[in-house]
Amino acid sequence: MKLSTKGRYGLKAMLDLAIHGQNGHIALNSIAERQHISEYYLEQLIAILRKAGLVESMRGAQGGYMLAKPPQEITVGDILRTLEGSLAPVDCVMEDKKIECLQADYCVTKSIWLKIRDSINKVVDNITLQDLVDDYKQAYAQATDMYYI
Repeated sequence: MKLSTKGRYGLKAMLDLAIHGQNGHIALNSIAERQHISEYYLEQLIAILRKAGLVESMRGAQGGYMLAKPPQEITVGDILRTLEGSLAPVDCVMEDKKIECLQADYCVTKSIWLKIRDSINKVVDNITLQDLVDDYKQAYAQATDMYYI
């Protein structure tokens, strides 16, 4: 399984909000600049995250974006599934599968795909934004150069 830029950049943006948004709303151009992401592309990602209830927005001079929940309540899995969809390695084991495989009842490899899917979900559902913030703070405190997320 390979994540697209949606998942990777969306996670970076959410982590940026968790790190820098503790004192209020953050302007999108600030996130885009810090994370080297196109502001236009970031607008699209944030719109999806906002619709999913993970980000809040505020208009006006002091406006911008912030997390809709505390960082300890948002998992990496929440973010990735919002932006990428199912994290299953093959279509036949997607949680919301729309395609039925004619060989599903006799497929020898299906159990492997289920184990991979379940393992991936377990990992991403057990890492919160707060865990990543803590990792960032620890790494940044020890770094002599700028530490990137």
